[in-house]
Amino acid sequence: MMNCSKLAISRMLAVLAILAGMLGLDYVGLRAASDKAPATGAAAPDFTLNSQEGNPVSLHEYRGKWVVLYFYPKDFTSGCTTEAHNFQRDLTQYQQKDAVILGVSVDTTDSHQKFCSKEGLNFKLLSDTDHKVSEEYGSIMNLGVKKLSARHTFLINPDGVIVKEYLDVDPGKHSEEVLAALTELQKKS
Repeated sequence: MMNCSKLAISRMLAVLAILAGMLGLDYVGLRAASDKAPATGAAAPDFTLNSQEGNPVSLHEYRGKWVVLYFYPKDFTSGCTTEAHNFQRDLTQYQQKDAVILGVSVDTTDSHQKFCSKEGLNFKLLSDTDHKVSEEYGSIMNLGVKKLSARHTFLINPDGVIVKEYLDVDPGKHSEEVLAALTELQKKS
């Protein structure tokens, strides 16, 4: 009986963690996903995923540019929509800093296309339906039969090296903090 109770509690906590993540709330249980995240100073693992247009996009295509690689749980949820709107709002500032924004979730390219269309997003959202890239970046939340990307961001320099990681993201303030870090890092390079 004791094991069944612990299992039920564990499952309830996992569901609460997902709901908190989707709503953009901080929840300590989400941090476990980051245990396998590549370290600052490491080469960013390369990948190829399809964008909302259905076209393959590879990380190595952006060598020579700064990359904001952000993982998020689900299209059309409040926290994810807020985070995406803020990146869109600040897109011109990122472009002036020679930076691109790449969003990644386990949603389909069709879902991404509808999300971009409805929300007026003009940057790439990449579909990681097999979770491989999210897992490689330590950015996966496992709900038993369902997996979602965890809300993590990696700032990658023009040489393809991770120079800053965010494993505890507040979607309402995130774009501003990434822009501030990008400004500081560019001053040093």
